Amino acid sequence: MKENHHQTTQVIGGFVTSVNHQRWTELQDSLGRQGNALIDALQEIDKVRDFVGVPEHILGSPLTKHGEIAEQVEVGIRNARDLIARNLPTATFEGIGRTAPADYLVDGVEVQSKFINGATKNLDHVLEHMSKYQNFGRDGSYYHIPRDHYAVIEKVLNGESVDGLAPRTVRKLQEHIQLIEQRTGQPFTTVVKPGVSSYAEVQQGKIHETLDQHEDEIRDRNADQKQSIELEHQANLHEMGQVAIKGAAFGAVLKVTFKVIEKVRDGKNPFHGDFQLEDWQDIGISAAQGGAMGGISGASIYALTNFANLSAPLAGAVVSAGYSVASLADRYRKGEIDLDEFLSLGQIACLESAMVAVGSAIGQAVIPIPVLGAVLGTIASRMVIDFGKTYLTEQTGKLEAWIADYQEQWTQKIEATYQAVLQKITAMLEDLGNLMDAAFDLNRNAALRLQSSIDLARAFAVAESDIIHNTDELDDFMMA
Repeated sequence: MKENHHQTTQVIGGFVTSVNHQRWTELQDSLGRQGNALIDALQEIDKVRDFVGVPEHILGSPLTKHGEIAEQVEVGIRNARDLIARNLPTATFEGIGRTAPADYLVDGVEVQSKFINGATKNLDHVLEHMSKYQNFGRDGSYYHIPRDHYAVIEKVLNGESVDGLAPRTVRKLQEHIQLIEQRTGQPFTTVVKPGVSSYAEVQQGKIHETLDQHEDEIRDRNADQKQSIELEHQANLHEMGQVAIKGAAFGAVLKVTFKVIEKVRDGKNPFHGDFQLEDWQDIGISAAQGGAMGGISGASIYALTNFANLSAPLAGAVVSAGYSVASLADRYRKGEIDLDEFLSLGQIACLESAMVAVGSAIGQAVIPIPVLGAVLGTIASRMVIDFGKTYLTEQTGKLEAWIADYQEQWTQKIEATYQAVLQKITAMLEDLGNLMDAAFDLNRNAALRLQSSIDLARAFAVAESDIIHNTDELDDFMMA
């Protein structure tokens, strides 16, 4: 099998196809998992909807039911956010009694939810709960309060002014904060944390709107996740570099293989010690050349398939045709071939590249293993091309001989016809010249000049009725 850069580029093109296909498969798999994550996240929100849809099952009076609603929202929305990020849910009611010291678990830690109207009252209830359960808030467990109330307390902690908050209320909050830190021995922010909801959002008249807003938020996060996944699985320079490196390895191996086969055919066996230093040097140079060509081909085919939307066989054909034309251009520049030869050989090289690309594409379609299909398809197309070249060479010689003989026969016929016509024209011109001389020869008598004039007029195709034949017709013409 003769080494040919068309084969190398198509093999590398098959490898690029496998890389692109793997990236596409991973993209579809990741998008599929994200789709399932969205379904699971929305189901968590639907659980909360089902709960608040039956208010008679919610603990407390109409004025306090929002406390248990806040617990359901905290667990459901927290889990929905975890799931949409494709993480395991972190919140649960499992293992927690409905009237236990803790309302739910977050990351395995007990949490008590306190949703009371007013930041100061929230801390009152926190202190009351801590008094009832001596270990709560000290053993890693903590409290959730409304998000908007926590924001007010956080400003007080930072010494910031809060609009609408009286100095007495600020002092009260500061006292509660200090008391909580004294009882627990921990920073306030470790013992008390903000929930996902504000106080108003979990009220019975507001909760359905709140859940709709959370659903919109989850869908927005899902869209962002999908966009991030698509960006992550786009073609990139890093992957192009990896393809170039592996393409260089492919090119070097193929080039060395063909070179060794060539030397073996020349009667040298490397396993019998027939290779000399120059043989190994020749193989080393071939490896370097093959590696350079393979690396450039890999990067070029990767770019053409991913950024120009070409198929791998077509991209390989473009690259291999580029190598051929570049080589011919170098020969033309050195004066080894003329312009006509450059154009003719360039067309043949491009046609050969296209035929190899077709073979590679068929091979990949028949054998759904990218590299193997490309190799077998390329080999088959090369065999067809080589056979075609041999057959066409034989037929071209016969065709050229037939054309030359046919051309010679027609040349002789054209030459004979040309001579006959030329002789006829010459004779006619001579006759015409004699008639003109006779017609205008004043030394001849009038009768001869008149007859010569009549013959000259007829030679110029003058109508017979317009010709003057005698003196009577001349008189009539002059008197008319």
